[in-house]
Amino acid sequence: MKLFGHSKRAGRVEKKSRPKLKRWQIAAIAGGGVLVLGVAAFFVVRGFIQPPPPMGVDEVIGGDDMAHRPGEYNPDDAGINMDKYAPDGVTQDDRNEQKLTFLVVGIDDGNNTDTIMVMSYDSATREVNVIGIPRDTRVNVKRANKKINAAYASGRLNGGGTEGGISQLQREIKTIIGFVPDYYALINMTAAVELIDLVGGVVVDVPFKMEYDDTTPGQTLHINIKKGDGQLLSGEDAYKFARYRRGNDQRYTISDYKRIEHQQMVIKAFAKEAMKPANWYKIPQMIGVVSDNVHTNLSLGQLAWVGEELKKANDTDSMHFHTMPDKGSSGSPNWFEFLDRDGVIKLVNETVNPYGVEITAADVDIVDNIP
Repeated sequence: MKLFGHSKRAGRVEKKSRPKLKRWQIAAIAGGGVLVLGVAAFFVVRGFIQPPPPMGVDEVIGGDDMAHRPGEYNPDDAGINMDKYAPDGVTQDDRNEQKLTFLVVGIDDGNNTDTIMVMSYDSATREVNVIGIPRDTRVNVKRANKKINAAYASGRLNGGGTEGGISQLQREIKTIIGFVPDYYALINMTAAVELIDLVGGVVVDVPFKMEYDDTTPGQTLHINIKKGDGQLLSGEDAYKFARYRRGNDQRYTISDYKRIEHQQMVIKAFAKEAMKPANWYKIPQMIGVVSDNVHTNLSLGQLAWVGEELKKANDTDSMHFHTMPDKGSSGSPNWFEFLDRDGVIKLVNETVNPYGVEITAADVDIVDNIP
């Protein structure tokens, strides 16, 4: 007699034997569990990863408490509204909602912004455009150091910390491109070193032997990178390669524009390594490095979305790098870089302008007269 799945024999109760599952059945059950968890994780992650909205044309630089810091811009002098993100006269109807813009800044331990880039992403075309701005660009300011790379440090002192520094840099970027990018990311170069090391280094072509020793008191920059194509550089050496401007031997001096090219080489090489499936498991570590070393007005979810879109653009060769058209350098002793006003306006309108109306000469305050 059977009772609830058991059989009664010789006064004792035995469990009814169950059929053994075959390996493929076990695998199917396990796979189904993973699939369910994967689907759940997908929706959780997709809920976390969200595109950032474009800024409104009435967005104000740094808020009223950070406007017009002493020793910097006086909008009456420049004849430009330095408070608003958008150019004068632009309305919300002029805003291209599918085009996002970003200010990407690399900063060293001395608060110098050695890397300054304006980037745009067009969700309609899936195209990314990146414009490198020479760190020695001459800007129309009252302070003694009239280079764009002094804006952050000066604003940080006058404006009360990081936010004041970002605000001043935004203000000066606007005089060059006619508007303030929607979002910013201030990246401590320590992050670049750590991220490159995480992916196992980057491969770049080094055009000549780079040797430089900074003898300035308190400085510790020493560069020693051999010449050669296809070199695998560590994070530290890649950072030094991107920073190199002149060597101990003055014959090996490069322009600010060539340095921008080197920076772009490192960025492309890092993107190539980071996108390899072998490095995907390191993404949590990369996020940790970014969280510790990046100051931004993007959330982590928005940063993840931007990274995802950049990967797509990189995979389809839709990422384009540009440098600012220039009129040349002032040479010694200041080594100012002077931009070509008409060339800059043309490039901005063709690449990163997020408005349905063109940036004009009235929207910028570019110093293009070489003494």
